[in-house]
Amino acid sequence: MHLPSVSLVLLTLVLGPAGEAQAQQATPATITQLEQQERQAVLRGDTTALKKLWAPEFVVNNPDNQIVTRPQILGFLRSGKIDYTTFERVIEKITITGDVAVAMGREIVTPEKKTTHAGKTVTRRYTDVWVRQGGAWRLTARQATNIVVQ
Repeated sequence: MHLPSVSLVLLTLVLGPAGEAQAQQATPATITQLEQQERQAVLRGDTTALKKLWAPEFVVNNPDNQIVTRPQILGFLRSGKIDYTTFERVIEKITITGDVAVAMGREIVTPEKKTTHAGKTVTRRYTDVWVRQGGAWRLTARQATNIVVQ
Protein backbone atom coordinates (compact mmCIF):
# COMPACT_ATOMS: atom_id res chain seq x y z
CA MET A 1 0.00 0.00 0.00
CA HIS A 2 2.91 2.32 0.62
CA LEU A 3 4.57 1.43 -2.64
CA PRO A 4 2.10 3.35 -4.88
CA SER A 5 2.45 6.39 -2.62
CA VAL A 6 6.25 6.27 -2.82
CA SER A 7 6.08 5.76 -6.60
CA LEU A 8 3.73 8.71 -6.94
CA VAL A 9 6.04 10.93 -4.89
CA LEU A 10 9.08 9.88 -6.94
CA LEU A 11 7.21 10.39 -10.20
CA THR A 12 6.12 13.85 -9.06
CA LEU A 13 9.68 14.75 -8.06
CA VAL A 14 11.09 13.55 -11.38
CA LEU A 15 8.41 15.08 -13.62
CA GLY A 16 7.67 18.17 -11.53
CA PRO A 17 10.21 20.52 -13.11
CA ALA A 18 9.25 19.36 -16.61
CA GLY A 19 5.59 20.01 -15.80
CA GLU A 20 6.44 23.52 -14.63
CA ALA A 21 8.42 24.22 -17.81
CA GLN A 22 5.49 23.07 -19.93
CA ALA A 23 3.16 25.37 -18.02
CA GLN A 24 5.52 28.30 -18.67
CA GLN A 25 5.73 27.42 -22.37
CA ALA A 26 1.93 27.36 -22.59
CA THR A 27 1.65 30.97 -21.44
CA PRO A 28 3.29 32.49 -24.55
CA ALA A 29 0.96 30.29 -26.60
CA THR A 30 -1.98 31.75 -24.68
CA ILE A 31 -0.78 35.31 -25.34
CA THR A 32 -0.24 34.47 -29.03
CA GLN A 33 -3.81 33.20 -29.24
CA LEU A 34 -5.13 36.35 -27.53
CA GLU A 35 -3.07 38.56 -29.85
CA GLN A 36 -4.69 36.87 -32.85
CA GLN A 37 -8.19 37.06 -31.35
CA GLU A 38 -7.69 40.79 -30.76
CA ARG A 39 -6.36 41.31 -34.30
CA GLN A 40 -9.33 39.47 -35.82
CA ALA A 41 -11.80 41.43 -33.67
CA VAL A 42 -10.27 44.73 -34.82
CA LEU A 43 -10.37 43.56 -38.45
CA ARG A 44 -14.08 42.68 -38.10
CA GLY A 45 -14.88 45.79 -36.04
CA ASP A 46 -16.22 43.44 -33.34
CA THR A 47 -16.55 45.80 -30.37
CA THR A 48 -18.27 43.13 -28.26
CA ALA A 49 -15.24 40.83 -28.50
CA LEU A 50 -12.86 43.73 -27.93
CA LYS A 51 -14.64 44.74 -24.72
CA LYS A 52 -13.87 41.23 -23.42
CA LEU A 53 -10.22 41.38 -24.48
CA TRP A 54 -9.44 44.97 -23.50
CA ALA A 55 -9.14 46.04 -19.87
CA PRO A 56 -11.49 48.89 -18.87
CA GLU A 57 -8.39 51.10 -18.43
CA PHE A 58 -6.97 50.15 -21.87
CA VAL A 59 -4.89 52.99 -23.30
CA VAL A 60 -3.07 53.32 -26.64
CA ASN A 61 -0.30 55.56 -27.91
CA ASN A 62 -1.53 55.27 -31.50
CA PRO A 63 0.25 55.70 -34.85
CA ASP A 64 -1.33 59.18 -35.19
CA ASN A 65 0.73 60.24 -32.12
CA GLN A 66 -2.31 60.45 -29.86
CA ILE A 67 -2.92 58.80 -26.52
CA VAL A 68 -6.44 57.38 -26.61
CA THR A 69 -8.61 55.40 -24.23
CA ARG A 70 -10.83 52.36 -24.66
CA PRO A 71 -14.05 54.43 -25.11
CA GLN A 72 -12.35 56.59 -27.75
CA ILE A 73 -11.05 53.57 -29.68
CA LEU A 74 -14.44 51.86 -29.59
CA GLY A 75 -15.90 55.10 -30.99
CA PHE A 76 -13.29 55.13 -33.77
CA LEU A 77 -14.24 51.57 -34.70
CA ARG A 78 -17.97 52.36 -34.74
CA SER A 79 -17.48 55.49 -36.84
CA GLY A 80 -15.15 53.85 -39.39
CA LYS A 81 -12.10 55.87 -38.35
CA ILE A 82 -10.43 52.52 -37.65
CA ASP A 83 -11.23 50.13 -40.50
CA TYR A 84 -8.94 47.73 -42.33
CA THR A 85 -9.33 45.46 -45.35
CA THR A 86 -6.29 43.46 -44.22
CA PHE A 87 -4.50 43.21 -40.86
CA GLU A 88 -1.47 40.96 -40.38
CA ARG A 89 0.32 40.76 -37.01
CA VAL A 90 3.75 39.16 -36.70
CA ILE A 91 4.72 38.50 -33.09
CA GLU A 92 8.49 38.60 -32.71
CA LYS A 93 8.82 38.31 -28.93
CA ILE A 94 6.64 37.61 -25.91
CA THR A 95 8.07 38.26 -22.46
CA ILE A 96 6.18 37.24 -19.34
CA THR A 97 6.88 38.41 -15.80
CA GLY A 98 4.32 37.32 -13.25
CA ASP A 99 0.92 38.71 -14.26
CA VAL A 100 2.29 40.91 -17.06
CA ALA A 101 2.99 39.81 -20.63
CA VAL A 102 4.53 42.02 -23.30
CA ALA A 103 4.14 41.12 -26.98
CA MET A 104 6.26 42.94 -29.58
CA GLY A 105 6.48 42.77 -33.33
CA ARG A 106 5.20 44.29 -36.53
CA GLU A 107 1.84 44.73 -38.20
CA ILE A 108 0.90 45.28 -41.81
CA VAL A 109 -2.51 46.84 -42.40
CA THR A 110 -4.49 48.15 -45.35
CA PRO A 111 -6.68 50.97 -44.03
CA GLU A 112 -9.93 51.93 -45.77
CA LYS A 113 -12.76 54.48 -45.60
CA LYS A 114 -12.10 57.22 -42.99
CA THR A 115 -8.94 55.61 -41.63
CA THR A 116 -5.66 57.52 -41.96
CA HIS A 117 -3.70 56.32 -45.04
CA ALA A 118 -6.80 54.69 -46.58
CA GLY A 119 -5.93 52.64 -49.67
CA LYS A 120 -2.25 52.32 -48.78
CA THR A 121 -0.27 49.57 -47.09
CA VAL A 122 1.03 50.54 -43.66
CA THR A 123 3.76 48.68 -41.79
CA ARG A 124 4.18 49.50 -38.13
CA ARG A 125 6.02 48.36 -35.02
CA TYR A 126 3.90 47.59 -31.99
CA THR A 127 4.07 46.69 -28.31
CA ASP A 128 1.08 45.21 -26.46
CA VAL A 129 0.96 44.89 -22.67
CA TRP A 130 -1.33 42.17 -21.30
CA VAL A 131 -2.15 41.95 -17.59
CA ARG A 132 -3.76 38.98 -15.86
CA GLN A 133 -6.80 40.31 -13.98
CA GLY A 134 -9.05 37.96 -12.04
CA GLY A 135 -7.55 34.95 -13.81
CA ALA A 136 -8.07 36.37 -17.32
CA TRP A 137 -5.57 38.16 -19.55
CA ARG A 138 -6.63 41.67 -20.65
CA LEU A 139 -4.88 43.98 -23.09
CA THR A 140 -4.12 47.00 -20.93
CA ALA A 141 -1.71 49.19 -22.92
CA ARG A 142 -0.52 49.41 -26.51
CA GLN A 143 1.91 51.48 -28.54
CA ALA A 144 2.11 51.45 -32.34
CA THR A 145 4.36 53.42 -34.67
CA ASN A 146 4.08 53.56 -38.46
CA ILE A 147 7.43 52.85 -40.11
CA VAL A 148 6.44 52.53 -43.78
CA VAL A 149 3.42 53.86 -45.69
CA GLN A 150 3.19 52.78 -49.35
